[in-house]
Formats: sequence, C-alpha cells, structure tokens
Amino acid sequence: MSGNGKKRTPLVADKRYTAKPAAKKATGQSKKPAKPAARRKAAPKRAKPRGVIGWILAPFRWMIRLIWALSWRVGLVTGLIIGGFSLYFASQLPDASELIDGRTRGSVTMTDVSGSVFAWRGDQFGGMVEAGTVSPHLRNAVIATEDKRFFAFYHIGIDFYATTAAMVRNYRSGGNPLSGAGGSSITQQTAKLLCYGQPFVPSEWDSEAAYEADCRRTTLRRKIKEAVYAIGMEIKYTKEEILTIYLNRAYLGAGSRGFEAAAQRYFGISAAEVNPAQAAMLAGLLTAPSANAPTRNLQRAQDRASVVVGLMEAQAYLTPEQARDARLNPATLSDAARARSGGFFADWVMDSGPEFFTRNTTEDVIIRTTLDQRIQTAAEQALLQVFENEVREGSEAQAAIVVMSADGAVRAMVGGRNISATGAFNRATQALRQTGSAFKPFIYAAALDLGMSPYGMIDDAPTCWQRRGSPQWCPENYDREFVGPVSMVDALATSRNIPAIVVSEEVGRELVRNVAAGFGIEGDLAAGPALALGVSESTLLDMTGAFAGILNGGSAVTPYGLTELRFMGDDTPLMDAQDVGIGERIIRQEAARQLTWMMTKVVEEGTGTRARIDGWQIAAKTGTTQGSRDAWFIGFTGDYVTGVWMGYDDNRRLTGVTGGGLPATIWRETMLRVLSGQQPTPLPMSIPERPFATGVLESQGGEAPAQDILNLLDSILTGTN
Repeated sequence: MSGNGKKRTPLVADKRYTAKPAAKKATGQSKKPAKPAARRKAAPKRAKPRGVIGWILAPFRWMIRLIWALSWRVGLVTGLIIGGFSLYFASQLPDASELIDGRTRGSVTMTDVSGSVFAWRGDQFGGMVEAGTVSPHLRNAVIATEDKRFFAFYHIGIDFYATTAAMVRNYRSGGNPLSGAGGSSITQQTAKLLCYGQPFVPSEWDSEAAYEADCRRTTLRRKIKEAVYAIGMEIKYTKEEILTIYLNRAYLGAGSRGFEAAAQRYFGISAAEVNPAQAAMLAGLLTAPSANAPTRNLQRAQDRASVVVGLMEAQAYLTPEQARDARLNPATLSDAARARSGGFFADWVMDSGPEFFTRNTTEDVIIRTTLDQRIQTAAEQALLQVFENEVREGSEAQAAIVVMSADGAVRAMVGGRNISATGAFNRATQALRQTGSAFKPFIYAAALDLGMSPYGMIDDAPTCWQRRGSPQWCPENYDREFVGPVSMVDALATSRNIPAIVVSEEVGRELVRNVAAGFGIEGDLAAGPALALGVSESTLLDMTGAFAGILNGGSAVTPYGLTELRFMGDDTPLMDAQDVGIGERIIRQEAARQLTWMMTKVVEEGTGTRARIDGWQIAAKTGTTQGSRDAWFIGFTGDYVTGVWMGYDDNRRLTGVTGGGLPATIWRETMLRVLSGQQPTPLPMSIPERPFATGVLESQGGEAPAQDILNLLDSILTGTN
C-alpha cells in the first residue's frame, strides 16, 4: 500500500552486533589489525572403543580409574589417621633420657676376693651410653646389620623396602608374611623394646618374662601400632636419641641389657673400647641373643660376627684390610666370661644372701665374695681329671668339692660334674647325705675335751647294744675283724667302728650331739648308739665348716661367701661379713690341737694315705656310709680345709669306692694345684706324751663295768692316765 505515494525504505533485520565506530586516524599512527572474535572451545568427544580389542580393554581402563580414585583418597585418609595417631604418641612420649633403662628388676654383680668380676645375676645394665660415645665400630656394626638406611632423609621410622622384602621372604618360606625374618627398622625395634609405651605392671602379668614375650608377639594389629609408634618417635626424638635408647635397651644374651653391659659381660671392657671384631660379635647378637651368646656357643657367635664384618665391609665401614684382620682375629671371651657366671658358688651366694638384695633386688648391687678363682679352677680341673682318667666311662656318679679357710670363708665350690652349670642342683650345699665315718672326729673331740688321752685304750671286740623297742644291735668294723685293745688315735686312723661307739657311749651321746651341733652339724642327729657311725645326714658345706672349726682351735665356724654388699656407684657398704665366720668356742684349744694330731695319722698310716703330699702336714678323715652309698674325704692343711663327697643322686651303691679311694684322690689333685708354689704351713697341733700305762675302756652289752669307769675317770682327774 502506498498511502501517500512516497517511496519507503525497504524492511531489513536488525544487526545482531553493532559495529564499532571507526577510530579517527592519529597523525603518525598506523592502524592495528582487529583481533579475531574468540571461538567457543568445543567439548571433547568421548573416545569410542575401536574394534574388538577396544571393547575388551574398556572394563580394565574403568577399573584402573576406579582403583586410582579410591586409592589416593584412602591413602590420604589413612595418612591423616596415621599422622594424627603419630602426633598423639609423640606428645605422650617422655624425655629420651627416661627411656634408657627399662628394667623393672635390679642386678647383682659379684667380685672375687681380689675385686675382679666373676659372675652376674639378673638383668645387667652397665650404665648409660650414648650413640656418639660408643666405639665407632660398634655404631657402624649396628647400623650395617639392622638398618643401613637409618640416617637417610626419607627414613621416617619405617624401612618400607626392607619390611616388604622380609614379608615376601616369610610368605615364600612359611606362608605367613608376619612370621619369620624381620625387616623392622631400628626405630621400629626400639618401639617394640618400649612395648609401644605400655609399662610393666606386676599385678597384670605372671612375670616380667611373660610381659616381654607378649610385647614381642607379631600380629597385623601390632605391626600397625609399631609403625605408628615408630613415626611418633621420629617426630619426638632425633636419630641420635633413638639410637641411644636402642643401644641401652637391646637384650644381648647372658642377662645383658644394653651394649655397655654386654661389652663388660663378654669382653671385660667398655662399649667405647671394642674393636671391629668385638663390635661385629655384639651386633650379631641382636638377631638371636640367647642362641648366639658367646658364653653359650663361642663358635656360633664368631661365625655370625664374620657375617656382620662382611656387611660392614660392603657398606664401606671397614676397609678390606680391617675386615680381613677382624676375620683372622675373631673376638674371644674374657677370663671372667669363660667362668660361665660363677656356677655353683654364685648360686649359693645368691641363695644365702638377703633376698631383697639378691634374688628379688630392685637395685643394681655389687657383692664382694670370698671366692678365689685360682682355687676354684684347681678344684674344677681336679674333679674333671679324676673322672676322666679313673672313673669308668658312662658312670653317672657325682662328686662335690668345697674349699674354705679356717674362718669359714669359702674359696671354691663345685656342686657337680657339670662345673659350668647355673641354677643346677648343688650337691655341695643341697644334698643331705649320711656322713659315715667322717663323723667320728667329733666323738673323739668330745672325749678329748673331757680330758681323755689320745693314747687311751679301747677294746675293739664283738659287742652288742640294746635298743629300746628293737632287737640287739651288733655292729661290725668295715673289715669285719676285731683287733682287741686299741688306742683312740689308732682307732681313728684306721676308722674302727666299735671303739667309736664305745667312746660315744662312755662320754654320752648328748655331749657328742652338742659338740657336733656346735661345730655346725645340725639337723636330726640319731638318738641311739648308731649316732657314732654317722647315720645322721649333713651337707658337704656343713661338714667342711665343722672340720674348719677343728683347724681354728675348736671354735664354731659359719661358712660364708659374702664379705661386702653395696649399691652400684656407691662406695659405702650396706653390709659386711663382720657377723659371720668364727663363732663361740666348742672345745678346748688343746683338745682341738690333739685331735688335729690324731687326724694326721689318718693320712700318714691310716685310711687316707692316698691324700699324702710331700712336705705338707695334712689332717683328715675318710668316711664311707653303710652300703657304700656315700664316700667322703675331708682334710686340711695349715691354710685350707677341703671336703670331697662322692655318690649317686639316686642313692645307689658305689662300686669299689670308699672315702679313702677316689674322694681322697680328688682331694689330693685339688690340693696339689692349690698349694703349688707355696711354702708348707705347719698344722696347729699338739703331740701328747705317751703314758707308761693306760686303762682299757670296755663295753659289754652296752654297759661298761662301773668300777672300770670310776678308775678311768679317777686316773684322768689325777693326771695318771
């Protein structure tokens, strides 16, 4: 429609974008090209599986993406949890110095008469050492053996490579990845030594050993806790502090806690002084301390040390020359370590000392003893030599030896043929055996104390004694012969039974019992006439102590081994031996001196001639019990009293053995070694004058004629006998 007839502008669509007005040209400026309009980035197209292979791989690609997505998220959460717990443990850990010594009980260190250490009991702790003060060889040996990456910057308390490798080896060998080889880092091992911070509470455990065994159990839960605790330690402590705790708490066999105690125990030196061979042996104990302990198997310990030397060489801690020298000159035990912890003597000291300072001590205690290691060695060598050369092979017979001074100080003790045994049955102190004729000196001691003469005559004739409620008792002599009138000195020398019973009955059994008990032979002494034949029981230690009473002039003796007790690091003694040793007088000194002379005849011309030693005066008495179940020889020189017992533990008969036989031989072999190089010491004895005439003690049916007794006592009192 035209409407007004004018020409109209044609209709067109509005422009979507308004064009920018043209910029005015500036003088001297060139026109910049316009930027192209930005294009939208097209969304990537999802790749489609290509062919059959693509369709097969597609699920696996999806699984990998899913696993990765889950793994890093689980790992992150696990890491946060472990980190949180590690921080918690780190906040709860005490100062490193408080973790050095973790023992709940104390220890006992024993020294001999000269002050040299010879025995240890309990868990030994030689004192704190620091990682920077021990021998560099020891430090390097531990690192090379247990955790060669310990000081690496990425070592956060766990050696993942070593742990994984150990689990693989365990799985292949036994099917259980947690049982077998270790792989734990030093920090993890320290965490286990600390029982993950769980202290020992006596009321919650049967024993400390049970507590430690539980701490060493390996389960998956424990391994996780160990790892967390180890990381916490790495947060709290420096590497040096962790290594210091480890060096002080690791158990290294033979009761040694820490490397200082072990170095002293095995080598007699400080951990700061050990050489490469010694360091390698100590580090080698960490894998199996009890089995590899050099006191148990020196060759095994040296073989393990050789492996450690190889590790040290491979990690450049030792030069090839140093490693070769360590292999050619392996570590050996000190003399004290070879003594195997003092054996029977140390056990006896522990049992006889105050319980709160010995068996159940909570402190570190040092006990000075009476032991003379030279004499101890002499006794051990003598016993072994006699059994090797003079006892049939396979014999189960046992023997025991005690050597002591006149005041009761025990210088040596052998409680059985296994001389290195610890905690074993001690036949010197624990075996109660009939004393036999070894009891007879105390009968004559009672008689001499009443004033009888050693030359007093006794009738050795067939005699019977009436026992209440029992038939008559008609004993015999060992040789089943009777010699008629015999002097007391000859009766003792030849160990006649009838004269001993006669004298015992005449002086009175009660007096004989009192004299024997006064000298230390206590217990249930027989009530009848058989008392004189030694049917009562005693230990070798008590019998040897009783003979020491004769040597010292007739005073009671208490055998002792402890002379001083003090805390480690304290010079003030807590107790000493002032109240032991020689006690009250039992018989007159003159009577003891005469008895000593009588007992020399046993060795010179009686039943103990096998014990003679040229140039030495020896007083002794043999003893063989009824049925030959026990054989004794106890004798003394001017310096030492030595007792020997021989028999079977099950009380069987000895075949062809009497007190004057093998026991006398063992005694002589012992004393030859003890007295070697010494000047003979005369015995304190009195030789009585031989009277012109003596009366004869007779016993008929157990009752001597009253007039004979009166005449004898009268002659004693007037000095005519």
